[in-house]
Amino acid sequence: MTKNDMFTYLLGVDGDIKFYRMGQLAAEKHTKYILQIEKKKDDIESALTEHLRINGAYWGLTTLDILGNLKAVEQEAVISWVMSCQHESGGFGGNIGHDPHLLYTLSAIQILSLFNKTQILNIPKVSTYISTLQNKDGSFSGDKWGEIDTRFSYLAICSLSLLKSLDKINVEKAVEYIISCKNLDGGFGCTPGAESHSGQIFCCVGALAITGCLHYVDKDLLGWWLCERQVKSGGLNGRPEKLPDVCYSWWVLSSLIMIDRVDWIDKEKLVKFILECQDFENGGISDRPDDAVDVFHTYFGVAGLSLLEYPGLKAIDPAYALPVDVINRLFLK
Repeated sequence: MTKNDMFTYLLGVDGDIKFYRMGQLAAEKHTKYILQIEKKKDDIESALTEHLRINGAYWGLTTLDILGNLKAVEQEAVISWVMSCQHESGGFGGNIGHDPHLLYTLSAIQILSLFNKTQILNIPKVSTYISTLQNKDGSFSGDKWGEIDTRFSYLAICSLSLLKSLDKINVEKAVEYIISCKNLDGGFGCTPGAESHSGQIFCCVGALAITGCLHYVDKDLLGWWLCERQVKSGGLNGRPEKLPDVCYSWWVLSSLIMIDRVDWIDKEKLVKFILECQDFENGGISDRPDDAVDVFHTYFGVAGLSLLEYPGLKAIDPAYALPVDVINRLFLK
């Protein structure tokens, strides 16, 4: 019997019987899955992801917050560990003793934002680290080694905005560089002339949304390219002729929301696709039905459902990738 043939999925857990109807989010299971991940420090998955542990913490903690279960973690222990990942330069590494990078720096800031603890940062030091990575053409390097990508533009702009320090960079030049990466199909690539990709589009549209520059986007043209990412199963892919993947429930959907074209896709079919990717026995969400789950896809699946206004989930901001109440607390307090 396949998942699609089943009307209910019967589980026995710790003596308790749980019934999960197909088409229902197994929120309790996903919470338990996330809380157990950190305890598995000796398995191969933990070893292979040591260098991006702070990203994994962001994915897991934000998922818990969307599910309304952030209080299940030891806040002070998490904050202490995050701060131990900070480099003397002001940036953050993916784990203790690892080199700093914009990717890990944003995750650190987002985690502290979840707990309303950004005030413990030396904000001038962190913002200086970020600002020194801006290049003369407005682009950003991810770290001192110089790789340039529009992902890094988003990381820098989002980080500085959360710290209320956008004045530390040349925003006008940053926007000009992002616009130079726009393609004839309405999408954006990692550098000028590079292929449009849903992940890069989120980064560029998100950065433009944060800086108040969405007027540079051809919303109808980009909206058409994005809505064509939906395949027959209801899932979304990252670019033409690729398989659907739950993570694009975030990258594509958030962009469509920011440009006000989300009604151009079949939202009900997308919800169904995400829910079919759940592991009803052990928790977690995978890239596609019946594949192995991981915290990355669990976060993007739950975040996608939040964008789709699935019942019982906290709303998430499509530009900052943090719960709306966290963003309101940061900017409206």
